[in-house]
Amino acid sequence: MKKKIRKKVILRSIVGIPMGITIGYLISIAGSLIWGEGYYSPCVPELVTAMDSEIGAVVLQTALCALLGLSFSATSVIWELEHWNLVKQTGIYFLINSIVMLPVAWLTRWMEHSFMGFLRYFGMFAAIFILIWAVECVIGRRSIARMNEKLQESQQDEKR
Repeated sequence: MKKKIRKKVILRSIVGIPMGITIGYLISIAGSLIWGEGYYSPCVPELVTAMDSEIGAVVLQTALCALLGLSFSATSVIWELEHWNLVKQTGIYFLINSIVMLPVAWLTRWMEHSFMGFLRYFGMFAAIFILIWAVECVIGRRSIARMNEKLQESQQDEKR
């Protein structure tokens, strides 16, 4: 069993790396459309300044987006651990990805480098996490309800 889970983690990590890079790139495009005033900005100006070059900033941000993709993809295996309850799955998933996400956000200058900046970013991260989690729960419950309905229908058909 552990070998099977380990294999899933590795495979999802490999798939997660390009996914993280792609999502990071798409976010940079969206940010440029919103705040770029007609120009493409691959990363925040503060990161370019800190790295002393735009290419250095882009390389660092790309590597860190790859790390984020790896983390979120690898930890998705947690949702398949049937011997863990939903609270444990949620808590461990959130904890691991917070431990990865917050330093990445700090290093890429996605958050203001202050205590309040950290709290604001963490609050946004937690709010987005809760929103996605709640939507997934609703979708999951509806799916289970549909499966139960079909099961009841098939049981009624068997009785006839």
